[in-house]
Amino acid sequence: MVSLNPVRIMKHEADEEKAEVARLSSFVGAMAIGDLVKSTLGPKGMDKILWGAGRNAGIVEVTNDGATILRAVGVDNPAAKVLVEMSRVQDEEVGDGTTSVTVLASELIREAERLIDMRIHPQTIIAGYRKATQIARAALEKAAVDHSKDEVRFREDLLNIARTTLSSKILSQHKDFFSNLAVDAVLRLKGSGNLDAIQIIKIQGGRLDESFLDSEGFLLNKKPGMHQPKRVENAKILIANTPMDTDKIKVFGSRVKVDNVAKVAEIELAEKEKMKDKVEMICKHDMNVFINRQLIYNYPEQLFADKGVMAIEHADFDGIERLALVTGGEIVSTFGNPDLVKIGKCDLIEQVQIGEETLLKFSGVPLGEACSIVLRGATEQIIGEADRSIHDALCVLTSTIKEPRTLFGGGCSEMIMAQAISEEASKTPGKESHAMESFANALRQLPSTIAENGGYDSAQLVSELKALHATGNATKGLDMYQGIVGDMKELGITESYSVKRQVLNQASEAAEMILRVDDILKAAPRKREQDRSHC
Repeated sequence: MVSLNPVRIMKHEADEEKAEVARLSSFVGAMAIGDLVKSTLGPKGMDKILWGAGRNAGIVEVTNDGATILRAVGVDNPAAKVLVEMSRVQDEEVGDGTTSVTVLASELIREAERLIDMRIHPQTIIAGYRKATQIARAALEKAAVDHSKDEVRFREDLLNIARTTLSSKILSQHKDFFSNLAVDAVLRLKGSGNLDAIQIIKIQGGRLDESFLDSEGFLLNKKPGMHQPKRVENAKILIANTPMDTDKIKVFGSRVKVDNVAKVAEIELAEKEKMKDKVEMICKHDMNVFINRQLIYNYPEQLFADKGVMAIEHADFDGIERLALVTGGEIVSTFGNPDLVKIGKCDLIEQVQIGEETLLKFSGVPLGEACSIVLRGATEQIIGEADRSIHDALCVLTSTIKEPRTLFGGGCSEMIMAQAISEEASKTPGKESHAMESFANALRQLPSTIAENGGYDSAQLVSELKALHATGNATKGLDMYQGIVGDMKELGITESYSVKRQVLNQASEAAEMILRVDDILKAAPRKREQDRSHC
């Protein structure tokens, strides 16, 4: 006789959520993540305080960057993790649109939930979403304009994109100043898109608008050793990652027995001789500046001073990698073959004073694209957020130089896509048309959220926008400073085509992935067995 009792096939602590429960769990997680970052969207968006715990206890960040917020939030819901990962990829790929992509994906899930309540199958919704994505992509491509052939207009496009990107950040009060700074820095790259050549230095004190672009070379926040030259012309730079601290005895896990104290002195003398030989090997290279990733102790520092060599210690790895790039040198760890080592060069190394900090300035470096952006600000949190903001602007500008097409912002491109999808949905038979219309509604939620965050009547503004776009006014968007519908072409609110395309593609794919879920399996944790072995 067969028992009708349910049979458990999984381990004791393993868990499973099925069908509607699994779907509801996924939808709630995705919508919660969207609601978390929704209030940061747009030029009137609010900031979040991130208060560190555990290893980061006491660290405070104030930001409205979607990727930074989601990276700091520990989520336990698998669907929420999909959106967090999607936001991270958006940040790495194009640098901006991290909040938009999360909000759009969560709105697509919210619309899908309504459709499932209407007894429309998830696969039908996915089919409709796919059609809508293709239509939106085509509408986006049609609306994009390319001014890369006209240098003056293209620079104006870049400035407008930088202003639009910075208008939702802490730098919005000084967006014209920082837009020019970011565009000048990116145009120095001459299309290479290598952001490693742009160094951002953060120095506390002063105002945000006291930040500046040092376009003549490279800045390093280090000082030369004692009694060493403070200024070197026609510098030949050896960049190394080698220990220079063995003038002290370091014997780990072993014992040295000696008869008397004199023997200890002999060991120390041998160590000193070994270090002296190493310094001699270094100085055999054709160089007059030595920059090391690791510490340089007093004895080798004194030896370098005697030889008239500028020695700089503890230049962090990011610093020496960038320095090797801009000076044309290479990082070395052994010094037996001086002929094979590539020495970096620059016209002048000197000390400069910025605020309370003394930095080393490398002028006339071979890589002409290299430059440094010095950020000033009252507190560490302000400078940190300014750094994230300027980095977003630099990423968007480099991706625009690679893909020079642009679109109008202020919700204009979302309304163009929504209008194209609604027109096509009205001609599509079957239940897929419901899914397509829902996709258009989700797109309209972006300008609606932007208006809400500014304290304006979102329903009124979005309905006006919808009517204008239906009658062919394809440049209309939200003027968030007046709280009205304005012409984005006249206002110069421009966004990068590559960012919008990435937002559309990633949000639709993430929503589709979450919609496919009908079962969540949670693995049993691995048992920790007691270690009974003898010590």
